[in-house]
Parts: sequence; C-alpha cells; structure tokens
Amino acid sequence: MKQEIFDYQLLPHDRFSETELAARYQVSRTPVRDALYRLEREGYLEVGFRRGWTVKPLDFNQIDELYDLRVVLESVAIERLCGLPDLAGALVELNRIWMVPPGEREHGMKQVADLDEAFHSGLLAAAGNREMMRVHAEVCDRIRIVRRLDFYKSARIEETYNEHARILTALASRRRDEAQMLLRSHIEQSKIEVRKISLSMLSEARNSLQQA
Repeated sequence: MKQEIFDYQLLPHDRFSETELAARYQVSRTPVRDALYRLEREGYLEVGFRRGWTVKPLDFNQIDELYDLRVVLESVAIERLCGLPDLAGALVELNRIWMVPPGEREHGMKQVADLDEAFHSGLLAAAGNREMMRVHAEVCDRIRIVRRLDFYKSARIEETYNEHARILTALASRRRDEAQMLLRSHIEQSKIEVRKISLSMLSEARNSLQQA
C-alpha cells in the first residue's frame, strides 16, 4: 500500500476503509488494520472517527525540514569521502551512471527518480557511516512521493544529470567546499520544484505512470 502512495495510485486526501482494502487484497481485516496503523505511525495516513482512513495531505513545511536534514547528512558524507584514501574507487559506480553523454541518459520520471535517490544514498554508503545511512534512508522514504515529481519535466532531468556530474567532478579532485556548495544548491533547487506540486500534478503523474 505504501508503494501505491509512491506510485500515485492513492493521492493525498483519498479516503478508504479497512473493509475495502481487505476485499481488494483478499485478506482478513486484521493484517490490513496492522498495516494501516503502521503507515499512520510513519506519517502517510490519518484515521478519523466514522470517516475511515485518509492519505495525509502534503505538509510542505515538514518536507522542507526533511530536505534540510538531507543537506546536513550529505554534506558530512562529502567531507568523509574527501578523506578516503581510495576516493576514486568509491565513486566508480556513481561515475558510471551519471558521467555519461546526453544520448545515454535515462529520461523516464520513475527511473530517474530511483537513480537520483540511489546517487544520494550512494554518497552516504561510500562514506561508510551506517547510522547516517539509516537516518538518510528514512528521510528518503518520507520524501519519495514528492521527489519523483522533481523529474516530471525533461529539463529538470537534464539539470540533475549536469548537477550530479559537477558534484562528482569536484569530489574527484577532493574540492570539498565546492562539492558541498554544489550539493546544497542542487537540493535547494529540488525544494523549489517541490513547492510547485499540486494535486493536479499528482493526478497527471498517476495517469502518466499507468500509461507507461
């Protein structure tokens, strides 16, 4: 069900009941109820007396705070990366995906969103701090629904490839301050794009994914 939220099959403000979900998934209400309360604890759903379950509306202030937390975590990751003896080896896979000519780039919204998340998670993984990786993974999970819409326009996809390439180039030369500045700018631009999101955009994204 969480994946249905990420794929826009369920949109903010959509309502449903435990009975409806149990019938859809062909299971009893008990596992459905357990799953729903877990999603409520994770911040995806809310429940109301006599009105059933609702997908929570987007909280842009909270999303801003999560993006700010990303900046902190990923900036520290860059600092740690610049101190690695084998920095080139740590960046091999990221370079393979992002340091490519335009003709070899992905252009699908979902595919690029997944690659983008893997890029930023890859910075944390290469830096080697497991607790930072855990917190970062939780942040990525919380912003996934809006992150994908950052790539709704092809121009933003091209910009992301270019921005990632510049970050990797600065990292390869151990230009820590420059890499951190580029990273902050990159994430700030994503925050700007997120603020433009509307329910109509979510609905259009759902239709686009269903037709893909």
